Amino acid sequence: MSTENEGSAVPPAPGPHPAPPAPHPNPAVPPAPDYEPTAGRPTAPDAPIGPSDAAGPPGAPGASGPGASGPGADAGQSSTWWSADGGQQPGGPGEGQGGQGGPGGPWGTAPVPPSGPSERKPRGLVAAMLAAVLVAGAIGGGIGFWAADRESDGSDTTTVSAYGNPKTESRAPGSVSSIANKTLPSVVTIEAQGNNGESGTGTGFVYDKQGHILTNNHVVASAADNGKLTATFSNGKRYTAEVVGRAQGYDVAVVKLKNAAGAKLDPLPLGNSDRVAVGDATVAIGAPFGLSGTVTTGIVSAKKRPVASSDGGGGNASYMSALQTDASINPGNSGGPLLNADGGVIGINSAIQSAGNGSGLGESQQSGSIGLGFAIPINQAKNVAEQLIKTGQPIYPVIEATVSTKDSANGATIASNGSGGSPAVVPGGPADKAGLKSGDVITKLDDMAIDSGPTLISEIWTHQPGDKVTLTYKRGGKVSKADVTLGKRKGDS
Repeated sequence: MSTENEGSAVPPAPGPHPAPPAPHPNPAVPPAPDYEPTAGRPTAPDAPIGPSDAAGPPGAPGASGPGASGPGADAGQSSTWWSADGGQQPGGPGEGQGGQGGPGGPWGTAPVPPSGPSERKPRGLVAAMLAAVLVAGAIGGGIGFWAADRESDGSDTTTVSAYGNPKTESRAPGSVSSIANKTLPSVVTIEAQGNNGESGTGTGFVYDKQGHILTNNHVVASAADNGKLTATFSNGKRYTAEVVGRAQGYDVAVVKLKNAAGAKLDPLPLGNSDRVAVGDATVAIGAPFGLSGTVTTGIVSAKKRPVASSDGGGGNASYMSALQTDASINPGNSGGPLLNADGGVIGINSAIQSAGNGSGLGESQQSGSIGLGFAIPINQAKNVAEQLIKTGQPIYPVIEATVSTKDSANGATIASNGSGGSPAVVPGGPADKAGLKSGDVITKLDDMAIDSGPTLISEIWTHQPGDKVTLTYKRGGKVSKADVTLGKRKGDS
């Protein structure tokens, strides 16, 4: 999320798997030189989120689903989304299960008395409000001391006790503050500005020591064609950057810093998203509404959540089998890391569910977090990032059959025709070889229930070309199974 590009999205999957979010537009951000300290400089709010597979504008019935057939997924009614493990690799930096802790909470820290909610106010009111708070505090303190003095037992002194354990100030390893302290220097705020004036702000994080930054495609899309990109570190140092490669369908992009000889590049440790469990603790870091270096916490509230989202600008849809979290995520967080309790990256924050109706997170409706955020699992994002670094293009596993992406609770229906009147099932393709035909309704991929086209595409894209999967489908009331070896499609077009 972020002050990056957010917008309306492709219809979510019905039934037990509600489909998620879309992205956001943002104010213009001035270009920056190759290197410039910008500490204290406010960042712009956010722009759209998550393009997708070559499928035509979301909402056009009859288009083809990217994961299933390649270009042209049939989009249904729009939904309000925007495109925003506990376990680790054995012996790696993220080893172990997140979310476990002592009686004080999942982070092993002593409970702290909650403070009252604060309301965001314009900058001009801060000084006045602060003065009012100080005066009220002074009055309250005076009354408290007066009452204590009046009720004392006649002694000359009054003892005042404070809540909390002084030992917690050591901020032991594994605490949220410890994780934030280690992670923030490797998280950057990305500002993108296109030649057409479109701009936005998002987040990214250091992927390797060569200066590659991992983020969302929708964060950098506006600057992909000869636009301007900058990445600002938590110490205020800013560098220009360039797009190495981007995958619209996965909503993943890799950018690289230019002239970054003086940059301190500490790649974040990657966790294992396959070992994440519901209930594991999470930490999200990003620049919500342009507020760089913001840290929020929560848990993994669901796994394998099918999400179809778009950039809100008529672009292609992106699909993910997402990690769902209740950590507060807002426009500007997009592209930032979702961490586990060990500080390992388990996902890339990409989308949120909007509470609004119709416009998602557009300029006319700046919706915020309602506790439903979605992240691309890092295991998938890592595979895509390696493809982009090596070749500059993504590779998608496909069955080469066009499926409907309209809302449905019964399964993914193979369409009657493909893009431009071509056959829905490509002759000689994986689906054709497995005996699938137009009208077949796919209800399972291996053991995963399939309730719609977006869910099928999301699940297919968690695999690799050459993987063998078993599809369960209905034809004329009869249930059958077919073993399919996934094919390959290179690039987004």
